[in-house]
Amino acid sequence: MGAGFFLGFSLILAIGAQNAFVLRQGLKGEYVLPLVLTCAISDALLIAAGVAGFGALVLAFPLVVSLAKWGGAAFLIVYGFLSFRSALREGGALEAQGKTATGLWAAVSTCLLLTWANPHVYLDTVVLLGGISAQYSPSWGFGIGAVVSSFVFFFSLGYGASLLRPMFTSPRAWRVLDALVGVVMWGIAAKLILG
Repeated sequence: MGAGFFLGFSLILAIGAQNAFVLRQGLKGEYVLPLVLTCAISDALLIAAGVAGFGALVLAFPLVVSLAKWGGAAFLIVYGFLSFRSALREGGALEAQGKTATGLWAAVSTCLLLTWANPHVYLDTVVLLGGISAQYSPSWGFGIGAVVSSFVFFFSLGYGASLLRPMFTSPRAWRVLDALVGVVMWGIAAKLILG
């Protein structure tokens, strides 16, 4: 279980589109529980698929990865553009009582898209973790460790963001965060497109 936990944690630790979205929502205190559950449960399903041997199936049908690659890149380009546009606007400070117009289903849908339209999730989680799990006996123990790491990571990210909340009462801090999110989104999109 320990090996699965640490490898799983290391794979999701790097800031990516999904993590940036959860961090931003955690800072705003909006829909944190549904979003961290969406991310962690999605990871659990993907890890279970990998441990069950579906990594070979993903490799056998590269069209699935290709569709996710181009669809994910297009979504990230648009999301990055929106982040840059938000960074250029005035205002945007975190207000204690202010909620954005984004609803729960829009937030969960965005989270699902950032998760399931990312081809790296299939390669890293299903293929890589699934392949490595076969080296452990029982492989499901390795998988449980990876699933636990996902829950720990996303709950820590979503709820730990509240510790940074005082810093984000400044509109300037939000604009910097939005610009960084835009850079991350476009960087990942470029990586997907360029291979």
